[in-house]
Amino acid sequence: MMNENERLRAVARFKTLDTGIKKDLTDLVNLIANICNVPVALVSVIDEQTQWFKASTGIGDLQRMERHLSFCDQTIKSNQLFILQDATTDSRFANLPAVKNAPFIRSYVGMPLVTFDGHSIGTLCVMHTEPLMLTEVQINSLKVISKQVLNLIELNWSMHSLIEQNLNTQEQKKQAEQSELKLKAVFDSSKDVHLLIGSQMEVMAYNKAAANYIYASYNKNIKVGVHLLTVVSQESASRLVEYVELALKGKVTNVEWNVKQHGDTSLWFDVTFEPARGANNDIIGVVINATDITVRKRDADFINQQNAALQRIATIQSHELRRPVASLLGLMEVLKLDENYVFNSCYPMIEITINELDSKIKDIVHESELRLNGIDDTTNA
Repeated sequence: MMNENERLRAVARFKTLDTGIKKDLTDLVNLIANICNVPVALVSVIDEQTQWFKASTGIGDLQRMERHLSFCDQTIKSNQLFILQDATTDSRFANLPAVKNAPFIRSYVGMPLVTFDGHSIGTLCVMHTEPLMLTEVQINSLKVISKQVLNLIELNWSMHSLIEQNLNTQEQKKQAEQSELKLKAVFDSSKDVHLLIGSQMEVMAYNKAAANYIYASYNKNIKVGVHLLTVVSQESASRLVEYVELALKGKVTNVEWNVKQHGDTSLWFDVTFEPARGANNDIIGVVINATDITVRKRDADFINQQNAALQRIATIQSHELRRPVASLLGLMEVLKLDENYVFNSCYPMIEITINELDSKIKDIVHESELRLNGIDDTTNA
């Protein structure tokens, strides 16, 4: 049983034909018209509602007609050679406009065009205004030429498909190249060092920052395919091997790495070693990413030095400065206990001043301790 939806999808492939193919089809239509000695012959493709004439003779400039008014609709339903000797005596066709009116078709013979995947997309047919009885040779000729018609139509579709596929492939290649260029631009513009190392520690890919770092640190040029250990120092080699082997086993390692360059220059890097996986999720190498943290480390050292200085200041303030103040406070208390103590109007002022100085020193020590611990106490001021 014919699946109409699948048939219509097949028809959609062949509705558009090249000019050269249409000329070849017209030649075949004229040939079968002469062989069968008929005034009308045509090649048509039939979609859901319309019969489209792709090549014809004897119907003038007519390009299409409604499907339900055509003889060929019955041919594609039967899916085999359909012969109608006298349309006026067949109730299915007697009232068709082409039978009742000009050109007053009486006889029809149609051969369905069945595609390679089994769908009847249209017909090659001949018609006459008189009753028609084709010979065996004429019928065989109709069958043979219908196959050639279908071959031409399918060849045209195949060529279109190949051209479209080629264009798509070229477009995909162009997009891939553009994406690769963009990725490379981003890759090379990064200030971080990026390396892709194979399972044998061969360099598979690297960015500009990596090349610059290798040259600046070891005075060597890195290239794809070289062994990583040939472009680094002996001191770095043993650590690299350790972390690369861990990554090849699936472990991610993050370390801070100090590198001595030419002269007294020293750089710090935050380095990550992680496995690089292929399409099947198997480990094919190691990705090494390194970020220069020299400034951060120097800032941290400076802060540590400042904290140490603050700690020393806090100690001095807490002990050295408060010691004489405490002594003065103690002296005032001793004076008050002395039986020979004689009140002096200056004593209260001196005691108040000493207490204010003690309170101020405590505030300074407290603020130093807060700064040392990174606490902002200004909101409480």
